[in-house]
Amino acid sequence: MSLDKLPISLVVITLNEEKNIRACIESAPFVSDIVILDSFSKDKTKEIAISLGARVFDQSWLGFGPQKNKATELATYDWVLSLDADECVSPELHAEIRQKFASLNSTTGYLMPRKSFYLGRWIMHGGWYPDYQLRLFHRQNSGWNQGEIHEKVESLKTEKFQSCIQHYVFTSISHQVITNDKYSSLQAKQMHENKSAAFSLFRLLVKPPVKFFENYIFKRGFMDGLPGFIIAVGSAYSVFLKHAKLWELKK
Repeated sequence: MSLDKLPISLVVITLNEEKNIRACIESAPFVSDIVILDSFSKDKTKEIAISLGARVFDQSWLGFGPQKNKATELATYDWVLSLDADECVSPELHAEIRQKFASLNSTTGYLMPRKSFYLGRWIMHGGWYPDYQLRLFHRQNSGWNQGEIHEKVESLKTEKFQSCIQHYVFTSISHQVITNDKYSSLQAKQMHENKSAAFSLFRLLVKPPVKFFENYIFKRGFMDGLPGFIIAVGSAYSVFLKHAKLWELKK
C-alpha cells in the first residue's frame, strides 16, 4: 500500500457503465483497492476499470442488496467505500475522509449527503438533498441488507460526514422515465410477493397527487425551477405506476 493511500477498498457494482466508471474510480485516488463486480457488461466498462487498476469480477444479477454484499466480500480491506457507478467522491469529501480516517470507529457506519445533477443543474430541493447515504463502513460490523430494491447498509450506529457524494442521476428525461418504469415494476412485484399491501383504488387515485404536492410544494421542489417540476411529476408518475402494476399483478 502506497504511503498516500488509505486502507480502504472502493467497491462498485456495474452493468454497461462505460460512460460513468472512469469518473467514479478517479474520484477516489486515496483508496488502496478497487473492486468492480460486473454483471456481464456488453460495453467497455470492464476494460476501462482494469486500465485504472481495478480488480474486476463477473457475477450474474442477484438483486441490489445481495449483489453489493457479494462485491463487499471481494474487497481486500475491511473498510469499504461503496459507490454506485454514477456517483463520485467530491473533492471536499476526499479531503474529509483523509482528515477523519484515523479516528473512524469500526462499529460506526458513515453517512454522506448525496447531491444529484440533473437537467443541467444540481438539484437541492424536492427531497433530493441532502439524501444521506451510508457508504463508508467496516465490513466486520456493517453490511448491506438483502433488499432486492431499496437496499441499505445496516450498522450498529451511524455518524454523518459534512461533504457530499456527487450523483449524476439521469442522462435525460427518457432515462428518468425508463428508470421509473423499471423500479415501479420491482416495487409492485415486491409488494405482491410479500403481501405487504393490497391493491387500493383510493391509493391509486390519491397517492400520486399527494406525492407531487410533497415534492414540489412541501419539499420546495419549485425552487429548482422547471427541473424541479419535472422531477415532481416523475415521482408522482412512478407512484402511479407502482399501484397500477400492483393491480395488474393481482388481476
